[in-house]
Amino acid sequence: MNEHVLYMKLALENARAMKGQTDPNPLVGSVIVNDNRIVGFGAHMKAGEPHAEIHALHMAGEKAQGGTIYVTLEPCSHHGRTGPCAEAIVRAGLKKVVVATLDPNPLVSGRGVEILRNAGIEVVVGICEEDSRRMNEVFNKYIVSKRPFVTLKSAVTLDGKVATSTSDSKWITSEDARKEVHQLRNENAGILVGVNTVIADDPELTTRIPNGRNPIRIILDSTLRIPVASKVVTDLKAPTWIFTTKNYDVDKKQKLENAGIKVFVTSGTKHVDLQETLEILGENFISSLLIEGGGEINASFMENKLIDKLVLYIAPKVIGGKNAPSFLQGIGAMKMSEAIEFADVSFTQVGKDYKFTGYPLYRAE
Repeated sequence: MNEHVLYMKLALENARAMKGQTDPNPLVGSVIVNDNRIVGFGAHMKAGEPHAEIHALHMAGEKAQGGTIYVTLEPCSHHGRTGPCAEAIVRAGLKKVVVATLDPNPLVSGRGVEILRNAGIEVVVGICEEDSRRMNEVFNKYIVSKRPFVTLKSAVTLDGKVATSTSDSKWITSEDARKEVHQLRNENAGILVGVNTVIADDPELTTRIPNGRNPIRIILDSTLRIPVASKVVTDLKAPTWIFTTKNYDVDKKQKLENAGIKVFVTSGTKHVDLQETLEILGENFISSLLIEGGGEINASFMENKLIDKLVLYIAPKVIGGKNAPSFLQGIGAMKMSEAIEFADVSFTQVGKDYKFTGYPLYRAE
């Protein structure tokens, strides 16, 4: 492993430690090296607070002069809430900047590097580039499309079931897998289910880990059938947003809003418009969305090519039964050639279970 890769991996570790804290901003880590010694490091911790490079420069102080800074994302060039990092690097007197990847926003990509090179600083781009891009898959989509990165998560048996024919689903996976799901919730800005899940299970949809962040709870409810006594309405543990259609219950809408619930009326008449829902979420700075819905909700998003990532926790057990529900229902593919394939697939063991992660490859219309 050469020194560039070594120090960039340390910067990536710093960035990943902040996962779930920075949205809608990216995860960014930085390390400053001078005379083969680390003299400063940092990570971006929260939107509106100093960027990773600034934390590292503050730590290094005068020792930054003549050194090399490693940063997982191109230093910013614009005047925002924190000022351009590229200009701060120039003022600090660094001689070299090593960047994992350029800013994915085509409106600003390359400008930070241009400022540095115009100041006579050597710039190296592309060290651990794929690691950086994958780490910031949420930001990379959101900054360009202004829509959230959508992860579909489910827990299934070996035969793809999410419950028995009597709707018993507790518990399919082990406690280890369930703990990891709470970490997923912590990392996402929003969590989405359909109203049937709320009626059947009355879930809290919160993050039950120490110092965890509760995502905004998003419910799809075409006519506002949600019980006013539901936990997501009454417990005040996290904001709840409900998306409905033009055929909503007027009286129920008023009751929900009186309880502090936001109700968004989409242009749909029978079903909530999913495209519009994602647009509204993006406009409200929801950069990442975790779907924990039932088979119909999951299928609606998948069939409309709105899922960016699939996470399945697979328990080593089978349920059987043609009436036992699966995690993906809907219409389904008519031909095997229409089946959705996945790329960048990985399997990891979590307790007694296995975790599948993959990215769907949608065919062009």
